[in-house]
Amino acid sequence: MAGVKSSIIALAFVLACGFLLVILSGALYQNWWPLFVVATYVLAPVPNFIFSKCGSDDDYYGYDSGNGYKDFGRFLTAILIITGVCLPIVLAHSEVITIPAMIMSTGGGALVYSTIIAYAHFFANEGEDF
Repeated sequence: MAGVKSSIIALAFVLACGFLLVILSGALYQNWWPLFVVATYVLAPVPNFIFSKCGSDDDYYGYDSGNGYKDFGRFLTAILIITGVCLPIVLAHSEVITIPAMIMSTGGGALVYSTIIAYAHFFANEGEDF
């Protein structure tokens, strides 16, 4: 049980550092455009959540028939994740934000997304609970 608590604390610390980098990328350079990346953090899991409820009865019996709705939800989630990573790069290329702000925002996004992936990997239920 102590291992679970320490891993949750570590993941929360890394997530807070990721958000701090994104906020500092806007605050240090007096330009708040990098904060639009936070919208993608909030919106990215929404299509996956909505379309995961569109499963057929076969999904519950262990037969995965390749549900098109779930695939479309994963596709939209992937679009939002790529947008969150590439938006600071596009803003820096168009000289809306500076290169150091781009690096901080992209690094913060990488920390946030890696925390979400690590949480899903470590705490996913592999089998039945009963």
